[in-house]
Amino acid sequence: MAAITVRRLDESVMRRLKARAETNGRSVEGEVRQILSAAVENEMEAKRRAFVLLSERLRKEIPNRSRTSSADLIRQDRDRDHRS
Repeated sequence: MAAITVRRLDESVMRRLKARAETNGRSVEGEVRQILSAAVENEMEAKRRAFVLLSERLRKEIPNRSRTSSADLIRQDRDRDHRS
């Protein structure tokens, strides 16, 4: 596992981290680990939601066309390769 060192952390932040860790029954290191993990997970979830919204918007903007299934496209591609 990786390790990091945080220098020049404000004392008030450290006090709040200690209090939060105690409330959650964790060490300060465990609490910081949880905070960082949650922050990264939240960022990934926000990006996923933005992608879904963009996809929905684009689907509405693109005219309705019949869509070919991916299996059919793969089959057509294989057939073309065998004829070559």
